Amino acid sequence: MDTSTTTTGRPTNAPPEESPKSPFELGTKNRHHWWIWVVLAAVILGAAYWMYHQHQATLQAAQARAAQQNRAVPVATTAVHTGDIGVYQEGLGIVTPLATVTVTSRVQGEITQIHYREGQMVRKGDPLIDIDPRPYQAQLDQAQGQLAHDEALLAQSRIDLDRYQAAFSRNAIAQQQVYDQEQLVKQNEGTVRNDQGLVDNAKVNLVYCHITSPIDGRVGLRLVDIGNMVQANSTTGLVVVAQLQPITVIFSIAEDYLPQIQQQLHQGHKMVVYALDRTDQTQIAAGTLLTIDNQIDTTTGTVKLRAIFPNTDSSLFPNQFVNGKLLINTLQGVNVVPAAAIQRNAQSAFVYVVKPDQTASMQNVTVGTADGDTTQVTGVDAGQVIVTSGFDKLQDGIKVTVPNGSGKETGSSAAAANSGAQKSKSGGKSKP
Repeated sequence: MDTSTTTTGRPTNAPPEESPKSPFELGTKNRHHWWIWVVLAAVILGAAYWMYHQHQATLQAAQARAAQQNRAVPVATTAVHTGDIGVYQEGLGIVTPLATVTVTSRVQGEITQIHYREGQMVRKGDPLIDIDPRPYQAQLDQAQGQLAHDEALLAQSRIDLDRYQAAFSRNAIAQQQVYDQEQLVKQNEGTVRNDQGLVDNAKVNLVYCHITSPIDGRVGLRLVDIGNMVQANSTTGLVVVAQLQPITVIFSIAEDYLPQIQQQLHQGHKMVVYALDRTDQTQIAAGTLLTIDNQIDTTTGTVKLRAIFPNTDSSLFPNQFVNGKLLINTLQGVNVVPAAAIQRNAQSAFVYVVKPDQTASMQNVTVGTADGDTTQVTGVDAGQVIVTSGFDKLQDGIKVTVPNGSGKETGSSAAAANSGAQKSKSGGKSKP
């Protein structure tokens, strides 16, 4: 194509050339974009710092885990023992005295003397309360006077009867007079006997003025004071006496154990019963089973038992709530461990066994009968050393250490455990 040119040698249709930029104009444009490079540099530095910090944290965590694995965990241990353990059945019970007497008055009168102190232990026959005896002493005097009068009449009638019988033997009087005199003697005898009954009744009332304790026991709070008037056979008691020695506990157990209990009672065995406090941790007293109720409670499926306790230290108190613990059976020659050594997870119960290389190993066990702080288990052998405390940082396979005085039983302790097991098998029985 033919293109025209100008005198400058450029084509006529070419775009006009821009005039060249001055150095001043180029510097102004670069100054408008410098902050972009600053932000970009800051982002790069921040990312580098964050990556470095994360790397250091990861490294420190790894070092901490390694140090934790290498550091031995302090624990307390004990050896598995072989011994005897009791099988118990427990039930909530209430302390019940063998006798509780509400003493009332059998005569009417004013209280003149109180001989007891509140809470005092009394013996049978000890004086408690005196009621004014003067009215009853007067009745006794009257009855005795009437008795003496009628006894004199009886003696006179008997003398007359003897005279009449002597006269009749001489045919001096009619036989009818003798019969009449005999009847008069019998009348006087009846009168004298009635008078004697009145005298005895007056004496009894006089005795009732001096109220004594009917049983051995503890006196309750005072219910009357000197000067109070009391009525005969009133329903309001003057004092309450409860027998404390011995004392009984009534508690309930499931009817499923009734055949075992009856069998032992029929064989003459004395079944041991323990009374524990409401927390079921502290033993209060020990006694024996006394009797079984004559029926089962159909609403609860339980039967009531009564156990008797000597209570020489007065540790059991009437109407006190306790837990009755009846020894049903004794398992002999079983492996027992402290209850604190048994741990549980979602699958089963287990213990930590300390191996000879001083590492802890989880070992599943089956938990059986428990007696206080001792539990019968299967799944471990007698003499094995197990951990009893220090489980916070304990893991399977971690090294352990036993500080001095923490209850470690290794080596010689295992031998002692075996020795104890032999003693147990030869007739020793652990105390429940």
